Amino acid sequence: MHVDNAPMLAPQPVTKGDKRRKSFYDLKRKFLRDWQLHLMILIPVVYLLIFNYGPMYGIQIAFKDYRTRDGIWGSEFVGLKWFEKFFNYYRVGDIIWNTISLSLYSIVAGFPIPVFLALLLNTVEHKRFKKTVQTVSYMPHFISVTIMVGILNMVFSPVNGLYGNLFRLFGGSGFPEDIRATEAAFPHLYTWSGIWASVGWSTIIYTAALSAVSPELHEAAQLDGASRWKRVLHVDLPTIMPTVAINLILRMGDILSVGFEKVYMMQTALNINASEVISTYVYSAGMGSPRDYSYGTAVGLFNSLVSLGLVLLTNWICKVLTDREVSIF
Repeated sequence: MHVDNAPMLAPQPVTKGDKRRKSFYDLKRKFLRDWQLHLMILIPVVYLLIFNYGPMYGIQIAFKDYRTRDGIWGSEFVGLKWFEKFFNYYRVGDIIWNTISLSLYSIVAGFPIPVFLALLLNTVEHKRFKKTVQTVSYMPHFISVTIMVGILNMVFSPVNGLYGNLFRLFGGSGFPEDIRATEAAFPHLYTWSGIWASVGWSTIIYTAALSAVSPELHEAAQLDGASRWKRVLHVDLPTIMPTVAINLILRMGDILSVGFEKVYMMQTALNINASEVISTYVYSAGMGSPRDYSYGTAVGLFNSLVSLGLVLLTNWICKVLTDREVSIF
């Protein structure tokens, strides 16, 4: 019997270059396999690159004394000069507080309402009534901000609005105080008009999440004697909690980004102390000379950095509280 006494060759170790080549070939194979999907996503990617990432080139003017004739690259670098100017502004505390308070008010008052509405609509068995409520609640979302502010002005006008007519109907004489111009009423008018406009539209994502609840879970809970409220609390609500947490994380990123258009149109000389927020201040500060462009950019960059920090903080809190089960990244 012949015995092969040739020595066995040891397996060659896999180098980093081999791993890179294998990874590249795998990526190429997947790309060629799904090239139609990559082609479809090309349009939104190009859109983001042009309109979201492209303008970030101009962020550098926040650190320069921008002059139109010198351009961005030719303008003098001044470091944190414009940030210091903003933080030394005598009303900076009021502006930041107005922005944070309006956002927190909108989140605390408006964020839970779509969740409750979706849970309530999910319990309704009468389909026609359910669709009617959904349609009526969705409709204000399609009203433009300009029309919404016009509706507020007409309803709360002390002269010929519903507010003034009700005041005189119940025995008042003359004209009531114009609450549109009062500082105390501005946060409530801004927040609750926004809730009215967005509550129906915001329920869509929670209604879609509730549709994934298995009927078998409700049947099992009914067999165990659970009431309808207990089934909502222990079956429906836990199902949509990941969606609620992710929406909350994204919402926290907008805590310093109060809508400019609506605030600006509701702003008057009488309520300016309560309605001046970062976005309106950036607009007013950046519409002067070209040097003000740098100042407005610096304030906007501060706004974006704080928003990013709040997103990261909220994401970390959700990750810790849910043992890494609910988070964006």
